[in-house]
Amino acid sequence: MKRSLTILLLLLLAAMVLLSGCTDIRTNEPVNPASPPAPDPLKVHFIDVGQGDAILIQTPVGQNMLVDAGENIYGSRVIEYLEAQGVERLDVVVASHTHSDHIGGMDAVIDHFPVGAIYMPEITQNTKSFRDVLISVQRAGLTVTSAKAGVTVPLDGVECRLLAPVKEYYQELNDYSVVVRLAFGRHAFLLTGDAGNIPESDILGTKADLQATVLKVGHHGSYSSSSTRFLNAVGARYGVIMLGKDNDYGYPHDSALQRLNRTGMQIYRTDQNGSIVFSTDGQDLQISTER
Repeated sequence: MKRSLTILLLLLLAAMVLLSGCTDIRTNEPVNPASPPAPDPLKVHFIDVGQGDAILIQTPVGQNMLVDAGENIYGSRVIEYLEAQGVERLDVVVASHTHSDHIGGMDAVIDHFPVGAIYMPEITQNTKSFRDVLISVQRAGLTVTSAKAGVTVPLDGVECRLLAPVKEYYQELNDYSVVVRLAFGRHAFLLTGDAGNIPESDILGTKADLQATVLKVGHHGSYSSSSTRFLNAVGARYGVIMLGKDNDYGYPHDSALQRLNRTGMQIYRTDQNGSIVFSTDGQDLQISTER
């Protein structure tokens, strides 16, 4: 009888511990519950598309944003890369400007993935690449949102603002480039398209927050971008130059490299490193390269 009573008491005590799940019976002190899983990081992929730009942003809550899609011949590569990252939908697509090395593959991407919203600067160009993108946008039932300074792109948990174009008219098509600043925790990314010295000066004049950990170097490392004043305002620790190996333009230009190196930033290049991925939880920053 005594043994049965003892066993019953032990079973009751074990049940109380299991049900409460928060008290140590030896010390009567609360026991910390299991730590929640760490949130997913923000990932920014600088995709190697030769002489062109294509940047995938994956937010901690699973949203996907694509900035540019390389030349026409790289549309399938961009699609394959996105699928390899688990992308099934693009919440936001941004065409930095209408040159084919930035939007050539975009029609294929829009035709392949559901797209939530598309942002483009208010400029047209009579080229097949531009017309193809507009046809795909229309076919997808999308309405183009004007991309300009002051626009906030709605991404959950991440601050995404457009800093350019500032003005309504520029002589050079490159200078209409959409400039995106993406901030998460301690880190920010500044994506500058092909913006040159004139729009850089215009952005500085707006007094917008330019500070960033990572700078997507303007216009593939051309001498016409990355002015000293602009680089000093950004204060980036890392720079990414997106360009093709042995390209016909001589990018990156020596004068631009000299200005970049004077800042002390560490330079990554898609012609040398392949695709480059930055990952951050808002505090730490990890970098991986294809080669």
